[in-house]
Amino acid sequence: MPVRVETYAGLDEAAGALAANSAARFFAGGTLLMRAINEANPSFDTLIRATDPALKEIRLEGDAIVVGAACTMNEIMAHRELAFLAPVARGIGGPAVRSAATIGGNLFAWSPFGEMTTALLALGATIRFAGHGGQVAIDEFLSNRDRYRGQIVRSVSVPRISDPSAFRFLKVTRVKPKGAALISIAVRIGRPGSGETRIAFNNMNPVPTRALAAEQALQGGSLDEASVSRAASLATDGMNPPTDALASDWYRREVAPVHLKRVLLGRT
Repeated sequence: MPVRVETYAGLDEAAGALAANSAARFFAGGTLLMRAINEANPSFDTLIRATDPALKEIRLEGDAIVVGAACTMNEIMAHRELAFLAPVARGIGGPAVRSAATIGGNLFAWSPFGEMTTALLALGATIRFAGHGGQVAIDEFLSNRDRYRGQIVRSVSVPRISDPSAFRFLKVTRVKPKGAALISIAVRIGRPGSGETRIAFNNMNPVPTRALAAEQALQGGSLDEASVSRAASLATDGMNPPTDALASDWYRREVAPVHLKRVLLGRT
């Protein structure tokens, strides 16, 4: 079935066209959609593009950095204010993928992909939509992601990280350095005693998920061996990891606590 491409100068126009056509998808980098097209996915027949420069904008906004949804992994790696996200972006695919894959597209990536989304979840990012879509916390977005497929992500607002050690990320693979992730772990370390530490896993549930029990175990304490061991023992509470070509659910449950402990103690 042929696929039609529609291009709009403004985001609001593109958002209106997408909302009016349930068989349309928004096209940015195309690393996910082109695979679907090559596999003759029958669920859509129209690709909608927008050339609005707002999609490529990266700017400071108070204590946050606003990243346009069409910014690529390479552009994230090159931006000084986003240096804390560079290790995440660098681990996504090879050079060709990183030059095309966007932060907005990664929000809809399926397992075993979605490393950037995992990082954004740990950071407590906010997703902003074009048109009259408003904005939503990433936790809410991921709790019902399919609901937002008919909207265009305009930008992602990410809290600024002044201390590089406050954000940690690990992609666990069988093939180094660019294999698909068995699991990914992102951690935003809160101030001692603040209870603000956020822990996110990918490939432990259908979408990136916070390890709430592990977070609770760290609340009000320091990252010493005892508290970290307690948190790691709770890492898989509420998780339902898949069995796939990369690993079994049993294996993921076994290695997730081990790797979380290493991340929290800075031993990766």
